[in-house]
Amino acid sequence: MVLVTFLFLLAALASGQSGAPAPSCANCAEWNKRQEPFKIYGNTYYVGPHGLSSILITSKAGHVLIDGALPESVPQVVANIRSLGFRVEDVKLVVNSHVHFDHGGGIAELQRLSGAEVAASPWSAEVLTKSGVGKGDPQFGSIPPVALVPRATTLRDGRTLRVGDIKLTAHFTPGHTPGGTSWTWKTCEGKRCLNLVYSDSMTPVSSDGFRFSDSREYPTAVQDFEKSFAFLRSTPCDILLTSHPDASGLWERLEGRQKGVRPDPFVAPNACKDLAGRASEQLRRRLESEKGR
Repeated sequence: MVLVTFLFLLAALASGQSGAPAPSCANCAEWNKRQEPFKIYGNTYYVGPHGLSSILITSKAGHVLIDGALPESVPQVVANIRSLGFRVEDVKLVVNSHVHFDHGGGIAELQRLSGAEVAASPWSAEVLTKSGVGKGDPQFGSIPPVALVPRATTLRDGRTLRVGDIKLTAHFTPGHTPGGTSWTWKTCEGKRCLNLVYSDSMTPVSSDGFRFSDSREYPTAVQDFEKSFAFLRSTPCDILLTSHPDASGLWERLEGRQKGVRPDPFVAPNACKDLAGRASEQLRRRLESEKGR
């Protein structure tokens, strides 16, 4: 499977492609299962397929979309936005957690449909506009490139982006990729305002042969992960969302809410700290497994 994907990657890069076809992967069909959109809190909605988050934040002056899921997810994302009573043409800004085909694969088409600005960390912007896949990526060689966007605004860590009354702050959380980015914003229902966190993936996943402990391609990987865990432990966090919804127990929380569980299961102030703890343990086990090989 890795060899097949690697050959696909080489062919795509050699052709200088700007539009990547839907990748072949064991999990894609499961990830792309139909999911009814729903309100998370205030002006924030889940509009992605069942296995890959795509988050819509709305305002009267335009909307923000976080992550574009797979290339084949785009029709579902667009339909979900419309079914909530919004228009994809009113999306003014598209941002990303990390540039892999399962989170950034649909961004180019969503940008084309909406005319939105795309904004990303420097590493991610380079991948989105020039290469489709980054050589410093721990999964380089085993993932296909994303479709390229014609332009992307390069962000600095901590920058706050504004669309209408939406204030969305970028937090660089590398490790899973060198350009990983998490996002924070506030949203209100009446007088109750909550801090929402959209966390990038925090897992030490890689191609065969990559070592987080002493990688030449990504020598700061371990330090980057530790920085990202520190962000999760310290940031105000009332509602946690993650690029893979299962990573934050989204469906269990939604089921609880639908059954009338109180207090609202979506509001969990320790969720970010708990995610940091689980991710730190995963990294510890990965580094332990690399010893002696």
